[in-house]
Amino acid sequence: MPGWVPSLAAANGPAPRAPFWRRNVSGVVGRFGVLPGFLPSLAVTVFGLTCMVFLPFAALSLKAAGLGWHGFWETVLSARSLAALRLSFGGALLAAGINAVFGLVVAWMLVREPLPIRWLANVVDALVDLPLALPTAVAGIALTAIYAPEGPLGRWAARLGWPVAFAPPGVIVAMVFVGLPLAVRAVQPVLEDLDLQAEEAAATLGASRWQTFWRVIVPALIPSVATGFSLAFARAVGEYGSVVFISGNMPLRTEIVPLLIVTKLEQYDEQAATALGLVMLLGSFAVLGVVNALQAWQRRRGER
Repeated sequence: MPGWVPSLAAANGPAPRAPFWRRNVSGVVGRFGVLPGFLPSLAVTVFGLTCMVFLPFAALSLKAAGLGWHGFWETVLSARSLAALRLSFGGALLAAGINAVFGLVVAWMLVREPLPIRWLANVVDALVDLPLALPTAVAGIALTAIYAPEGPLGRWAARLGWPVAFAPPGVIVAMVFVGLPLAVRAVQPVLEDLDLQAEEAAATLGASRWQTFWRVIVPALIPSVATGFSLAFARAVGEYGSVVFISGNMPLRTEIVPLLIVTKLEQYDEQAATALGLVMLLGSFAVLGVVNALQAWQRRRGER
C-alpha cells in the first residue's frame, strides 16, 4: 500500500506478555479504579490486620485450648457464665436497637428540624458527643447518682416498681448512653446528603408526609441505620466502666461478661478468662456478620 510504514510492533514481533501477578494487579486496578501504590497499601493492610486482629485471635484461641473441650464447655456453660452472656449480649442488642431508633430521631432533629438559635443548636450538637469524651467511670458514677433509689429519677422509678440502678435495666441504660453518639453520627451525614428531589417528586405525585418518609427516606437510610446499630452494639457489648457502677455486679443477675473476665483474671484463672473472651469475640463477629450481610442484601436490592 503506498505510504504504508510498518509499525514498530510489526517489525519487532508481538510484545512479551506481562508476568502473572502484574496482570492480576492490573485487573484489580481496572476494576476498582486508579489505585496508587496498590501493593504497598495491600502489604500495610495485611500487616495491620495481622497484628491487630489475627494474632490476638490466634493467641486467644491457643490459650483457651489449654482447657480442653471438656473444660472449655464447662466454663462457658456454667450458670454464672450463661447469665453473664445473656445479660451482655441481650442487653447490647436491646441497647443497639434503642439507639438505632433514637439515633435516627436525634439526627433528624439536628438536620431537618434545626433549632432557631444557632448557638443552642451547636450546644445540642456538641452534647451528642459528650458520652464519647466522658470517661466511662465518670459516666457510671453520674448514671448511678441519677438512677439510684435515692436519686432524682431512681426515686420515681422505684415507686413505680421499676428499679433501674443495681438491676438489669441499669445495664441497658448505661449501654444506651455510651452507644447513642455512634448511632447519631452514622445517620447524620447520610441524612445531610440525601437528595431532596425524590421527596419533592413523591409530594408532587400526591404522597403524604408519612408515605414519603417510609417509602422514600427510610429505604435510603437503612444502611446507615444498620451501621449505627452495629457500632452501638460493638460499643455496648464490651462496655465496662459505666456498667460496673450502675449494675451492682451481682452474680447471676447483674454481672456482665467483661466483669466476669476481670474476676477470673484476679483469681489467676487465665484459661477460663480467655475462654469467655473467645466466646465474646465469636458472638460479636456473628452479630456483626449478620448486620453486614443484611446491609449487602439491602444494597443489592436497591440496585435492581
